[in-house]
Amino acid sequence: MLEIINLSVQVGKKMILRDINLVIRKDVPAVLFGPNGSGKSTLLKAIMGFSGYEVKKGDIVFNGKKINDLPIEKRVSLGLGIMFQNPPKITGVKLVQIARFLSQDEQKIQELAGRLSLRNHLDRDINAEFSGGEMKRSELFQIIMQDPQMLLLDEPESGVDLENISIMGKALNDYLKKPGKSALMITHTGYILDYVKADNGCVMIDGELWCVGKPKEMFESIRKNGYGKCKECLHVQGRDS
Repeated sequence: MLEIINLSVQVGKKMILRDINLVIRKDVPAVLFGPNGSGKSTLLKAIMGFSGYEVKKGDIVFNGKKINDLPIEKRVSLGLGIMFQNPPKITGVKLVQIARFLSQDEQKIQELAGRLSLRNHLDRDINAEFSGGEMKRSELFQIIMQDPQMLLLDEPESGVDLENISIMGKALNDYLKKPGKSALMITHTGYILDYVKADNGCVMIDGELWCVGKPKEMFESIRKNGYGKCKECLHVQGRDS
């Protein structure tokens, strides 16, 4: 579904990503680990086509189509969707308005809002005076209503309590079980792995992908030994990927 080929990305005058190679297949969500500042969010934003994230080398291919030069809205129409680590507040636009723009199915809107405990938030401005958990549930609500093929999730459980992680994780897992869906997820806590089955994981350090493996095994190793141990892993990109 998504193929990243020898991708190098510059932000401002600094090269953040170098020679990234990554393949995400249909029905096979993947997890991206890495310390703060390693370039994980930069990769997601480059895939979406955000301004300021300049592709200096390589290709981003989605469903067989090179999308390097496409604007964000075109990438969204092709089936990409992103969930931000820090969702923006949008005053003057109600949550229900954006939901109805994305879907004409009122029953679907109400059912998903109920499942994510957002029915009382539908008539409120998007993320205005929402708690951290409410903002993250609102983001997930919006991206599921968008119905993308590929979800780019930047720390979906960041700043969220365990109850909210459970609510979000179950809804996200059900969505990703649908045929033809996939995701690339960034996580620091690993909590989302209790709900979403991801078969592949990789570690990014200093703008490079270092190793690949099974997400839960990788997370346990990182939790016990830190990211420095990842550089010693035999599954180094280019040797066994």
